[in-house]
Amino acid sequence: MSTLQRFDVGARLSEMAVHNGTVYLAGQVPADQTSDIETQTRQVLEAIDKLLARAGTDKSKILMAQIFLVDLADFPGMNAVWDAWVVPGHTPPRATVQANLARPGWRLEVVVTAAV
Repeated sequence: MSTLQRFDVGARLSEMAVHNGTVYLAGQVPADQTSDIETQTRQVLEAIDKLLARAGTDKSKILMAQIFLVDLADFPGMNAVWDAWVVPGHTPPRATVQANLARPGWRLEVVVTAAV
């Protein structure tokens, strides 16, 4: 029998769901909407680390990452932080696209799926 757990359930979304050994995160956005891309990227990756830990897993088990950038000029700065964060030998498949985000100060949003 499969189990489904939802974490931080709100009226619109849950921050995370775990089902059959797979963790699905909602899009993670930075807390500080006034900071540069490097700071915002660090904040988002820290949030991902915390959620994955709550599910009993970590970034070495990310199956797929989707990154949404408001400005593609931020691509090098975001990549510098990303490259320092990922686990060598365990870099996940990834897509990065330009997108308008829900709040004007957000420079990126990251969605990940991971194995438990």
